[in-house]
Amino acid sequence: MQLGTRWTSGDEPPKSVPAALRGEIEAVDATIPADQLGQPRPRWTLTWLEGRPIAELDTGIIVSLDENGEAFARNDPEDGFG
Repeated sequence: MQLGTRWTSGDEPPKSVPAALRGEIEAVDATIPADQLGQPRPRWTLTWLEGRPIAELDTGIIVSLDENGEAFARNDPEDGFG
């Protein structure tokens, strides 16, 4: 696994985030409600596993590519929320 980068949800992803993931990341970010109490937004972590990009949100949502190179979001089954 190769570590990539981190950024706050709702912010522009760094240039190192592949274009193929960006639309799905933006769709996930759009579902996160604004916190009225001023709590920080969750952060994304980009890693590479076997040469494939994986973006994981602190909440356990993962955006990755399927075998056809299409981005999809899923919940991490080990995070307790899946």
